[in-house]
Amino acid sequence: MPGAATAPMVAWLDAPRPEAAPGIWRFRHVPPPPPREARRLAPVTVAGLLIPLVVGLLLWSAWRRGAVPYQSVPLIAFTPADWWYAGTTSPRDWHGEEARAVYDGVFFAVLLYAIARLGAWAELARHLLADRRPPARAGLTAGAALIALTFVWPRAFPGVGWEALPVSRPVFSLVTLIGGGYDVLTSPVLVYTVYALIGAAVLWPFARLGSWPAFVRERLRSRADTATPQPDRAVPVPLSQWPELRAAGEWRTADLLAGELAAGRMNDVDCARIRRNLERGRSDAGGLASFVDTVLRRGAAAWAHPSGHRDLPVRAAAHDLLLGQVRIGRCAAEERNPAAYRGAGLALDPSALGTSLLVVGPSGIGGTGRPTGPVVESLTLQALTGTCAVVAVGTAEAPFGPETAYDVVIRPGDPSSPYDLDPYAGLTDPDEAAALLAEGLAGDIENVDARRAATVLAQLIGPYRAAHGRFPSVPVLRELLEAGPVALTALLDRLPADGAATMRRELEARIRQAGTAADAGPLLADRLSLLDRPAFAEFFGADGGAVRPFSLKSVTHHPLRVRIELPEHGHEEASRLLVRLILAQFLTASRAATGRAHFVSLVLDDATGALTPGTVRSLQRLRPYNAGVVLGLRTLGEVPEALHGPLLGAVGCRVALSGISTWDGRGFAETWGKEWVETTEVAHHTVFADQPMTRFIHALRKKITGKAVTTDAVTTRKVERERWSASELAHSVVSTHSLPQVSAKPRPSQVLMPESATRQPTAP
Repeated sequence: MPGAATAPMVAWLDAPRPEAAPGIWRFRHVPPPPPREARRLAPVTVAGLLIPLVVGLLLWSAWRRGAVPYQSVPLIAFTPADWWYAGTTSPRDWHGEEARAVYDGVFFAVLLYAIARLGAWAELARHLLADRRPPARAGLTAGAALIALTFVWPRAFPGVGWEALPVSRPVFSLVTLIGGGYDVLTSPVLVYTVYALIGAAVLWPFARLGSWPAFVRERLRSRADTATPQPDRAVPVPLSQWPELRAAGEWRTADLLAGELAAGRMNDVDCARIRRNLERGRSDAGGLASFVDTVLRRGAAAWAHPSGHRDLPVRAAAHDLLLGQVRIGRCAAEERNPAAYRGAGLALDPSALGTSLLVVGPSGIGGTGRPTGPVVESLTLQALTGTCAVVAVGTAEAPFGPETAYDVVIRPGDPSSPYDLDPYAGLTDPDEAAALLAEGLAGDIENVDARRAATVLAQLIGPYRAAHGRFPSVPVLRELLEAGPVALTALLDRLPADGAATMRRELEARIRQAGTAADAGPLLADRLSLLDRPAFAEFFGADGGAVRPFSLKSVTHHPLRVRIELPEHGHEEASRLLVRLILAQFLTASRAATGRAHFVSLVLDDATGALTPGTVRSLQRLRPYNAGVVLGLRTLGEVPEALHGPLLGAVGCRVALSGISTWDGRGFAETWGKEWVETTEVAHHTVFADQPMTRFIHALRKKITGKAVTTDAVTTRKVERERWSASELAHSVVSTHSLPQVSAKPRPSQVLMPESATRQPTAP
């Protein structure tokens, strides 16, 4: 299609996304080459190469001069006596001369083999050729083979004047002795065959080191592939041409979507949403026909979000909606990071967020912000594709983007808020509603049992619902908690006579407990008074309120984008109570809805005071329910100390921002665990000489250099060391870095270097 190759969305959709380790940004990711171990030839190996070579040259020189003791004894013992003059090793005829040539050749071959083995020539050659590419390796070994041939047949190379090594002459001498005379050498076939065998024997070691056969086969194969095209080799169809539809025979639908892409009428949200429905249609019987019908009718706007939005008003991070990833920075290329992560982009996706994410550290230091902003932006984009629902909780200054990017905006205490937060989470069972409300009111109080507080609340809201048909509003519930037996008796009288025996019994038990020393009602009323303020008069189920109540159960059924703006000045404690209540409601709602197709996430920009023993236990149960929680904390000190370990163990992804304290770093260091590393210790020992001359030389050397003569003792061993110590986390992480662990399984942490995100190409 003309122009398709230049369309931004076509290039985005067809970009490679290779498989990578968890947390790596896969869009146009280039996997690093496999790490090469730094090999260094030991000095002992170099000395072992030179010493046998020098000894071999001296021995060969002595052999040629006849200075080796008993040099001719084996020769005379294994040859006929009539080949030599009596009592000497002087040859009588050509037999003796040729036998001596063969004898010299055998000694040279044995000497050369011994020098090569003792000097580790093969190991040295493999060390020098290990990092070479196949053409370079073949070329170097071919050059070395050519030099070796100049020593075997120097007369064949003009300008070479040295004497030939005893390689070719001993072979021909052996052929002469076996053939019975020089007449056998008059046969050209025999002579050239011997030459070929000698050349093959000389070239064989170099061909093996240079992998000549494999190199030749590869060159012939590539030349054959270039000369003869392979028509049967299928060329992969790019994603922008919708190969799944073309394979199913739906060419018209594929051409329609490809045209929408090329014309710029489809953005990345549309691509991700339509591909998701395509996968669903291919897996269901008759689903593909329904998919084709919808696309032909609505084009790129098929299955649009109920809000009608197909993009966010503004983006601040880089997203790959085809994989659901959001880029949060780049891993530093340093040795502490695993090789696969060095220099690679770091990203988060629902599979990682499904294990929950904990971010600890002050935001805004050195231009570094928490990753909660990019995460919320990614989740809101994925909600437009129908794969996610998100609830973002924070103040108005939280980095959650404009309010127009959300379907539901709740601002408790703001009269202009169109929605209200239901304190009972839309439940109808008094015990369940009381348990959630008790978690928000008293979950952070150590000396108050949440179950006892839930019982007190259930004894009041259950009878009230039986009498009035609804749960009490916050002011009414506070009055009931503070009420004495006389006021509660009035509620008892309003209960219906039939069918309320259980509620009557509950309220009678509450009347007996009211005013006693063990009564938790006054404490709950005191906590509830934080919400019973004039600013919240029309909220939390107030009678005749103008705002509509919203229940978090809705996000488990629909891909909604919800933002809850907490009150700030003068209502900090009320905000913390609301955060605890919202977290408890979300954990219950996400685990109650089973078989949900979309991912559900809760993002708390500031989770101070929100975590209780009950909510931490519930975090561990979220993973099978396709849900996750993102928690932001300035310091772990904002969580009770008894919950530090369980919290760090309950979440699968952890991020330590620059500026955390050593106390926080200790918790991260213990959670990330230890690893085995190889350490090298060098000890310098002073050398004490015993001989007078040696002492004089050492004293003179010390006088000249100013240093005593020492010897080094090097010890290499493996030790178990923390991946990051508490001190390193607190002092070694610079202000523009953070340390995340983006995985559901323990793995080394990465040093993250934030970077400015670039927006992916989109179209209206």
